[in-house]
Amino acid sequence: MKMLKAPGRGWRIGLMCGAFGVAGVLVFALARPAFSGPVQPDMTIDAAARAAVIGAMVSKLDKDYVFPEMAAKLHQQLQARLSGGEFDRVSSAEQFAQRLTETLHDISHDRHLEVRYMAQAQPEQAPGAPPDAQAQQHEHLEQVRFNYGLAAVRRLQGNLGYIDLHQIGRPDGAGIRIAAAMSQLRQTQALVLDLRHCEGGDPDTVMVLASYLFDHATHLNDIYWRDENRTEVRWTRPVADGLAYGEQRAVYVLTSADTFSGCEDLAYALKNAHRATLVGETTGGGAHAGSPQRLSAHFMMFVPSGRPINPVTHTDWEGTGVLPDVATSASKALDAAQALALRGLIAKEPDADWKRRLQERLDELT
Repeated sequence: MKMLKAPGRGWRIGLMCGAFGVAGVLVFALARPAFSGPVQPDMTIDAAARAAVIGAMVSKLDKDYVFPEMAAKLHQQLQARLSGGEFDRVSSAEQFAQRLTETLHDISHDRHLEVRYMAQAQPEQAPGAPPDAQAQQHEHLEQVRFNYGLAAVRRLQGNLGYIDLHQIGRPDGAGIRIAAAMSQLRQTQALVLDLRHCEGGDPDTVMVLASYLFDHATHLNDIYWRDENRTEVRWTRPVADGLAYGEQRAVYVLTSADTFSGCEDLAYALKNAHRATLVGETTGGGAHAGSPQRLSAHFMMFVPSGRPINPVTHTDWEGTGVLPDVATSASKALDAAQALALRGLIAKEPDADWKRRLQERLDELT
């Protein structure tokens, strides 16, 4: 399981502890925290600590970073800046992590690369070690508190379905919630997926949600993992009888500049499979998947080790974002999508009374 996380806004504390504390847990990226959480106590670091962190960073990058050539450049630049004294006056652990993140971004322009200071010491885990039960429980509680990312599920006027996703949670809990949402909305006439506040999540759950929107197995975004030298081929999967939304009803995906990472994965896949109309703003442009890795007892780094490969475009959205089909501001995207959906329904509605009511709702929106 691998992950996509949000740019420069911090890993959600609960999910972060779970990801760092559970061996082998990887995802596309975690979402923006719903609240900032308690302020961590800072600590003073010396030259030896700074050198050790940068040494661990370049080792992780050399081994796992998605582009070997950029890993080599990052290695050279980090070591040069360390030996050149660029970090000599940084004695705050928090500031050191921030400076390292800024340096990584300046060199690579990859917003998934990020260093974090952890006041609570993170234990070193051997490969294959069993998951930490306390960390797993903490992550589970955080996922439950935010309903695995499903912020709202409801019907809109005109019998339109609406799902507001603020993150794409772990499939074990998100899957049953998605099934419940699709059951609630299965008799709606069109569906709006709101990703405007969605900044990351689990790629397995992206596939779970996408699977409800197709009639047949469909090839979506694959992922090439450099650390494993393998390509994960990703197809939609069968869903429970009676719950599939299918391909006959229109789907509209709302996007903003804050839509990022795993949420972009969903938008990009649906757009290029011609299954959804994207309405809103160009997304944030973070395609790389990876995992948080321990640098020392008090420093972690998110290391992107995978890149999506779309079967239609043969590329991804890194650095460019996912372009909407209908460009509008994020604040106007919901009304614009409803208007598009209603026009489509009105054009083929045989019931004169229902057609009139749909038109009245359209007039309200426009």
